[in-house]
Amino acid sequence: EVVEEVKEEVASLGNVGIGPIKELTLEGDIDEAMAKKGEELYASKGCTACHNPTMKIIGPAPEGIFERRNPAWVMNMILNPEEMLEKDPIAIKLLEEYKTPMLNQNLTEEDAKAVLKYFRTI
Repeated sequence: EVVEEVKEEVASLGNVGIGPIKELTLEGDIDEAMAKKGEELYASKGCTACHNPTMKIIGPAPEGIFERRNPAWVMNMILNPEEMLEKDPIAIKLLEEYKTPMLNQNLTEEDAKAVLKYFRTI
């Protein structure tokens, strides 16, 4: 059973999702100003209503997300949640588990990248 979990985790990291982002590599250093902007967006867009930074509530916590998901997948989930929830196997499984669809906050790619930088600081 542990082997299955490892296979699933590796498969998860290889999945980039469905949407505008085909590939995304996180650079070594975190741009603190951009991470701060991401944190402000995370609060102002109401993400905290469903996503506590460090614990599960209505939706999963972003803490440690890049150990579980490809950065491109996270971007596509932020930018294209409707299609992800219909077609992406991980997103579909998450919807089954949490019973609440992720809402599209209509972020720009730049804003979504700022949120990703914030996630790296949690």
